[in-house]
Amino acid sequence: MKELIVSDLVTDYGHVRALDGISFVASSGEITTVIGANGAGKSTLLRTISGLEKAKSGTISWGDIEITNLAPEEIVRSGIAHVPEGHAVIPTFSVLENIEMGALFRRRKNSSDVKAAISEVLDLFPRLAERVKQSAGSLSGGERQMLAISRALVSRPKLLLLDEPSLGLAPLVVEQIIQTINHLCRSTGLTVLLVEQNANTALAVADHGVLLALGKVASDQSAAAMRADSALRSAYLGY
Repeated sequence: MKELIVSDLVTDYGHVRALDGISFVASSGEITTVIGANGAGKSTLLRTISGLEKAKSGTISWGDIEITNLAPEEIVRSGIAHVPEGHAVIPTFSVLENIEMGALFRRRKNSSDVKAAISEVLDLFPRLAERVKQSAGSLSGGERQMLAISRALVSRPKLLLLDEPSLGLAPLVVEQIIQTINHLCRSTGLTVLLVEQNANTALAVADHGVLLALGKVASDQSAAAMRADSALRSAYLGY
């Protein structure tokens, strides 16, 4: 089974060091959450893993493949899908057309089960199934987040990078989305790297936690232990 290994990762934004020697392991078939305050480097970490940002040094390995600084399309082909923050969808496309965008690579590689893959993600999110012909721009924020996740899942990834899925959404919608991802992980062996500012939400569902502070790893332990550590929460998370 593949695991994600990040070793001494350094990423710069101009003269600013966004990631400063990050190391951790995301185990196969588990949810690893990356938490921390705004500006801690959480989104930069996911963007570096998915090839949208270039690492200055260090390595990222996915199973027996080193993916550090590979082109984003090569990283997708290795079985990694990235859902960026902001419920990013193409508003003028229909719900179905947005989902089909995630299957473009599958069409080239294995077209026989694309329809099955689309059917599976619509089963996960019945609200989208009711709206397949609507434009994505007409959806609520929660529905757009479901759509962004569905577009990633239709490629049948082995590793899902999920950036701030709760951002701007009502608590009940957040719970539904998080529990759907949890179900996928437990039932299919999907490995999830979940970036969240809402530490309580993330740690409640995760197996392991990585706390970032100013681009460095401040804590790397089981989610249960991190959730129980009141001193750590007070120092870094403000509660």
